[in-house]
Amino acid sequence: MEFCPECGSMMYLEDGVFECGECGAVKVRDEDVDYTTTEEGGREEITVLEDAEDKGLPTTEVNCPDCGNDEAYWYLQQTRSADESETRFYICVNCDHKWRDYD
Repeated sequence: MEFCPECGSMMYLEDGVFECGECGAVKVRDEDVDYTTTEEGGREEITVLEDAEDKGLPTTEVNCPDCGNDEAYWYLQQTRSADESETRFYICVNCDHKWRDYD
């Protein structure tokens, strides 16, 4: 298992390259290391909000890093241990780009 050096999320192996499901960072697979892969626990089991508008999420003024739009839906999710603050996720109302912000 590999974790993203940029955001710390779990990375997925795609065609010999590890790719972060959150921020899109890539890392070339080390050929000297043996990896065990499984079909269980793949990307399809990661919960990502696709229909933010339909979920009735609140919006806020924040600049989208992809398109520059200044409005996004947001929600909080506990992604680290319980004694640490939750992670704020944003979804751009214009281009649906998703990103996170740590407190």
